[in-house]
Amino acid sequence: MAQKGQKFNNYSYEEKIKIIDEYYNVGGSTYSLAKKYHISRSTIRNWIELYKKNKTISKEETRGKSKFARPITLEDYKERYEILKKYQAFLKAQRERK
Repeated sequence: MAQKGQKFNNYSYEEKIKIIDEYYNVGGSTYSLAKKYHISRSTIRNWIELYKKNKTISKEETRGKSKFARPITLEDYKERYEILKKYQAFLKAQRERK
């Protein structure tokens, strides 16, 4: 958990890809890469795991988002709209009963 006043480092997409590329192609270990680039091993391991899953690291995936978050699609908006229409009809019926 983050401490009050803690500073977070931001790494560019290019830096992340460079380190992952070095891990796979040059054969560097997470320990050696952590020492070389002054980044924690756990951060490098997280990037590698993201890359293994998706074969890429999108800029949004590394910004502290929930692992379960997914982009909202047009179908999601349509479904929400239908739910709201039904709820409005329900409220209108309730008002008319009174």
